[in-house]
Amino acid sequence: MTNYIESVLEITKKKNPAEKEFIQAVSEVLETLKPVVERHSEFEKTSLLERLVEPERIISFRVPWIDDSGKVQVNRGFRVQFNGSIGPYKGGLRFHPSVNQSIMKFLAFEQIFKNALTGLPIGGGKGGSDFDPKGKSDNEIMSFCQSFMNELQRHIGHDLDVPAGDIGVGAREIGYLFGQYRKIKNAFEAGVLTGKGLEYGGSLARKEATGYGLIYYMREMLKANNKNFKDKIVTISGSGNVAIYAAEKAVEYGAKVVAMSDSNGCIYDKNGIDLDEIKRLKEVERLRIKEYLKKHPQAEYMENKEGETPAVYTIKADIALPCATQNDINIKTAEIMVKNGVFAVGEGANMPTDIEAINYFLKNGVLLAPAKAANAGGVATSALEMCQNSMRYFWTFDEVNKKLDDIMTNIFKACKETADEYGLGTNYVAGANIAAFKRVSAAMMAQGVI
Repeated sequence: MTNYIESVLEITKKKNPAEKEFIQAVSEVLETLKPVVERHSEFEKTSLLERLVEPERIISFRVPWIDDSGKVQVNRGFRVQFNGSIGPYKGGLRFHPSVNQSIMKFLAFEQIFKNALTGLPIGGGKGGSDFDPKGKSDNEIMSFCQSFMNELQRHIGHDLDVPAGDIGVGAREIGYLFGQYRKIKNAFEAGVLTGKGLEYGGSLARKEATGYGLIYYMREMLKANNKNFKDKIVTISGSGNVAIYAAEKAVEYGAKVVAMSDSNGCIYDKNGIDLDEIKRLKEVERLRIKEYLKKHPQAEYMENKEGETPAVYTIKADIALPCATQNDINIKTAEIMVKNGVFAVGEGANMPTDIEAINYFLKNGVLLAPAKAANAGGVATSALEMCQNSMRYFWTFDEVNKKLDDIMTNIFKACKETADEYGLGTNYVAGANIAAFKRVSAAMMAQGVI
């Protein structure tokens, strides 16, 4: 049966030779599924893995829009509807220059398993564009979002595909997208997008959800290994929503967050990061993190150097939370982190650790909270937003937060129990993959060859 997995990997590589991120995501998952695939010969007979790694559909389209100078710009849009076996496709929209088909497919593939782990009825999808919102005026962003939705609206719906935000897509962009959808459809279909403003169908605690959820998962993982956050030194890669609210909750549990970063470099404040100042810089002023020094001159700014380990990972710490982007941590970085005393890593970003680094962490006894489990809080709360939209009713912040905490606790429980069942020790990466795969494969088998 191991030969079956290897065969599927080889076929996938041949079909997608230029899609390195997608190949990486598929390889990371399939290589951990050997114990469960070996127990089910019917998977090979029905080509289940071949179907699992092939998207149900990929939609690619041009997005023309007019900039402030009156010039027509053209970007490329995507929506990958990867697997809808357990519910409508669900996954964010990413607006970033790096977006291409490989990144969209990797994110959508990961989303299948992440969504399955929540226990909620949502399938896996992802979308976005190579449009860069940075440096654009509100009018230009509105123009782009409206053009993007002109095509996307043909392919989404509350029972079909429900997008949300991701990198480059926040409350402002979701608002413009929803407004255009409403205008085109001439109907208020609140459940078609999540991450909406509270004024028109959004959910309390959605902004905090991924960061809080990460810490809830980490809390359970640490507790299962006789550890906790109290008095631990924490470094965080990133300074967006996930990073900010992970920091907030970690501090609440007694940790000291000493470093946060953006793409240029990191701030190291041995006294503990002033989170209110980070929120002002990033959520209000949209400035670079280096500006932190103006209010806190005692802090140190460490600039990233091309080809070298991101500065935030060179700082001595107990716990590291990569909350920025994919492949942030390679083997060289992992070695530095272990040398500097890191005993736990919580993946707040999607696939921030490459396969070689994952294996190094596991080999060296580092507790690793895998992204598809640990950062599922965002999509879980998006699904709770969908529930509220269907009921035409709102839950309080505390009600949503309690449901989020319960979901993340149950996700860790599933990862641990699966790891125990297959004799994997503290390999929660494999535990998460297998637990999610069991749910998705059961649905796919039940629905026949489609």
